[in-house]
Amino acid sequence: MAEVMRAVRQDVAGGPEVLGVVEVERPEPGPTEVLVRVRAAGVNPTDWKHRVGGGFLVPPFVLGWDVSGVVEKTGVGVTIHRPGDEVFGMLRYPFGGGSHAEYVVAPSRTFVAKPPEIDHVQAAALPLAGLTAWQALVDTAEVKRGQRVLIHAAAGGVGHLAVQIAKHMGAHVIGTASAPKHDFLRGLGVDEPIDYRETDFADAVADVDVVLDTIGGDYGPRSLRTLRRGGVLVSLVLSRLDAIDAERAGVRAESLLVEPDFHAMTRLAALAAAGSLRAEIDSVFPLEDAAKAHERGETGRVAGKIVLTVG
Repeated sequence: MAEVMRAVRQDVAGGPEVLGVVEVERPEPGPTEVLVRVRAAGVNPTDWKHRVGGGFLVPPFVLGWDVSGVVEKTGVGVTIHRPGDEVFGMLRYPFGGGSHAEYVVAPSRTFVAKPPEIDHVQAAALPLAGLTAWQALVDTAEVKRGQRVLIHAAAGGVGHLAVQIAKHMGAHVIGTASAPKHDFLRGLGVDEPIDYRETDFADAVADVDVVLDTIGGDYGPRSLRTLRRGGVLVSLVLSRLDAIDAERAGVRAESLLVEPDFHAMTRLAALAAAGSLRAEIDSVFPLEDAAKAHERGETGRVAGKIVLTVG
């Protein structure tokens, strides 16, 4: 008889009330896959966007892409993990989700060893947001020492990790956030905090090499005005950037969807172990309170990351 597990599933699109804990069949690892017992799982804005029907998935589904946990079983051909290993990583985005459950199955190289210096809550907060920031700044924009980097929503889940990665790369970092969050930004290493409520960043900032847009709307087009010729604008929200305007401005505009990346996860793990990358934990909820976690996220007042723990 198949074993079962608890998972937070939704059968229809809607508000947080559509999330419910149900028993479903526990997955089994196939060749090159591992079964991980989830200890903690991150909650990201993409979760509530998918919940309301604004993402790539069609109900019924289990949300969640961030995982930190313990390897329970390995499939044939797995050589890098063993049962009992503590690991963390990001499930394939967007169609490989399901971490808001007691167990997940994924290809073994989805996961890397969790550094002993951080706990499962910290580890679960890093993968999706950390990989997004890394792939935007390091892989796409190729940030170099001394460059000027503008990060929008710098106190947010992706933003506050992007700040730390940009500083690690030796950049001069400018970050937009409301004034009450500026001390937090300075603590992360932001050189120039900008209060977007009082100041038009497009008038206040110039000669930027890289812009990371986590907001969308008119932030992309306005950010073009801040970039020097040859600069790069990376959008994380798949907004339709005006490629003609970008070309006329002499800059490059890119849209990014995060991908699993064993090499980048290894780099993030090393930074976390060294204390150079740390997720700010906004709040922690047990798995059965996933709806409350979504309600918290949708307030728009989150600084850092929300995490679910799985007992």
